[in-house]
Amino acid sequence: MTDRSTTSPASDLESLSFEEALTELESVVTRLERGDVALEESIALYERGARLRAHCQKKLDEAEERVNRITLGEGGEPKGTVPFDAG
Repeated sequence: MTDRSTTSPASDLESLSFEEALTELESVVTRLERGDVALEESIALYERGARLRAHCQKKLDEAEERVNRITLGEGGEPKGTVPFDAG
C-alpha cells in the first residue's frame, strides 16, 4: 500500500472507497499516536486525518440514505430503490 497520508491532495479523497479511507485514517492515527513525527508532519497528518474522517462520514451518510430509500413490495421483499438526490 502506498503511504498517501502526507502526499495526497485533498482532491484524491473522492476516489477513495470508504474502506480505503478508513485504512488510511487508521494509519494516520497510528503514526500520530507513536509521537515520533516532526511537528510540521504531525500537523499535515492531523489535517489529512480530519479530511479522511469527513470523507468516511460522508460515505456512511450516503449509505444510510440509500438504505433508507429502499422500497419494499407487498411481501416485505425489497423491490427497488427511490432515486437518491445527494444535493
